[in-house]
Amino acid sequence: MKAMRVHGWNQPPRLEDVPEPVRTPGRTLVRMAAATVGHIDRTVWGGQFMNPPALPYVPGVEAAGTVLESDVLAPGERVWIRGAGLGTRLDGTWREIIDAPDAAIGRLPEGVPMSLGSAFFSPSTSAWVALHEVARVRAGERVLVSGASGAVGSLAMQLAGDAGAQAIAVQSGDPASGPKADVLIDTVGGAVLAAALERIEAGGRAVLVGYTAGNDITLDIARFLQRDVSLLPLNMFRRDAAGRAAAPELLARLAEGRLQLQVTEFALADAARAMQWITQRGHRGRAVLVP
Repeated sequence: MKAMRVHGWNQPPRLEDVPEPVRTPGRTLVRMAAATVGHIDRTVWGGQFMNPPALPYVPGVEAAGTVLESDVLAPGERVWIRGAGLGTRLDGTWREIIDAPDAAIGRLPEGVPMSLGSAFFSPSTSAWVALHEVARVRAGERVLVSGASGAVGSLAMQLAGDAGAQAIAVQSGDPASGPKADVLIDTVGGAVLAAALERIEAGGRAVLVGYTAGNDITLDIARFLQRDVSLLPLNMFRRDAAGRAAAPELLARLAEGRLQLQVTEFALADAARAMQWITQRGHRGRAVLVP
């Protein structure tokens, strides 16, 4: 069986032969059809995760495929896989046969391609929870979205519109200019976040989703207190249950074409190139590895 393994932090993953897993109770074996490459994978790979896996390890927190052996699912069922320590504490999904805890697996509708089934969970549930659970967006509100061309940002724009709100994209060239809004969904952080906050009405809400433009911002605290804008962090590890509860509805919308998410495929052996691709400004959608 082939798998991508990392032998040292920040070192390129290698395609290697590894033993096939033997299923144990409470776990499901899945033949991988697609495995996502995301920023969490880069964080773990860079040795920046709080409780990193032991080296060498197999990266990958998300995937889709077909069941081989399971106590809870029939062989051949289409499934998506996410979480339960895969790729963060345990060997992950960048391998031909995935050994996953039953709790990490959900059924994948026939109308959703495997690559999309692998890639949908993180961006779509993050956008959904940011809008509905954290910001509690209401119909008629104006929702400003930074990084609107990215995976989470594009889905936040679509879901805000579906909720009856007016979705407004932050222009990367001048994030401080443009119409005011009631809510900010910020997916990039850094100077873009600081500038976009100036466009939020007093009493508004800003949900902090990502930090690809930088971890740090500078705030005029006296001015910020007078404007009374709530800064609300989105932690999807803590809100995993809310994301899983929303997954069937999001998958149904994707199957019907009511939601769109762009996916770019890379060969499993090209995982290092895929990790580099997701750092490039202007890239669209998500990267997935296919065997």
